[in-house]
Amino acid sequence: MMCGSKCFLVEMELEGTKKIKQVTARNAVGARKVIRGEFGATVAILSVKKEKRHS
Repeated sequence: MMCGSKCFLVEMELEGTKKIKQVTARNAVGARKVIRGEFGATVAILSVKKEKRHS
């Protein structure tokens, strides 16, 4: 885990279905890079939201 990393919830459309994946990255751009690296450049990313931790 990198210093300053946060959790993001990425909503994407993959093969006609909407999926939500939790990603650890420093910022929203980094979360998009992780998703594109894992699923390919053709995945449609619908939203990237910072996950709120409930303590």
